[in-house]
Amino acid sequence: MVLCYIKKMKIAITGKGGVGKTTLSATLAHIYASEGKRVIAVDADPDANLAAALGISRHEAGKIRPIAEMTDLIEERTGARPGKSGGMFKINPRVDDIPEEFGYKLNNITLLMTGKSKEAASGCYCPENVFLRRMLKHLVVNRDEVVIVDMEAGIEHLTRGTAEAVDAFIVVVEPGQRSIQTAHTVKEMAKGLGVKKVFVVANKVRGEEDLNFIKNELSGMDLLGFISFSHDIMRSDIEGMSPFNIKTAVEDVMKIRKNLEGHIG
Repeated sequence: MVLCYIKKMKIAITGKGGVGKTTLSATLAHIYASEGKRVIAVDADPDANLAAALGISRHEAGKIRPIAEMTDLIEERTGARPGKSGGMFKINPRVDDIPEEFGYKLNNITLLMTGKSKEAASGCYCPENVFLRRMLKHLVVNRDEVVIVDMEAGIEHLTRGTAEAVDAFIVVVEPGQRSIQTAHTVKEMAKGLGVKKVFVVANKVRGEEDLNFIKNELSGMDLLGFISFSHDIMRSDIEGMSPFNIKTAVEDVMKIRKNLEGHIG
């Protein structure tokens, strides 16, 4: 039974590049939005593709400014100019108005693109990185919407406080050793942040052989379901269309959503 009474959900979706995490993120966002729920979809991957997967045109997507590039805003809120080293700045800046003021609205979905501070990969303690982490923690801990974060392969965006508030970590894998290894790596990283459950979704599954391979390699991780290999999904990517328009993809993700809510409801 799908637990439709759930009004809010906090989901972080990750996986090796190219496995289809953005397909899952966008389809889940549209499913929840179509049910009348308010959704905040966060593209936290510097290789930003979530706008296209949501069905936002390239022209419109080009107008969306990543939060990390809003240097005037970050300076106003933190007291320090991004890109400048040294000095003091606020480590708890105001971020509660960011979705309403700077998000792109699409029906019941608000899209935020985080972008990436130039030094964030090195764990820099700089104004833009602190601002992004603060914003993500606010979205996951304090907001009363469905929040879906399309992440990079790792979970470096998250702090312990944020990670503990996420309802579900979902790692998207495909039939192949590299993406399976990423899933195990994310599980270990999540454990270090106090997260006990990491779920897996299989994508590009061509049949029982692929599915059995993935199940055998997961070593006890919970498989929520799979998305079948589809030329239509590939075509939707080429044409800049949302996979939410593809019936089989929606049916697969609806089953995944049902299993997810069954695990955490």
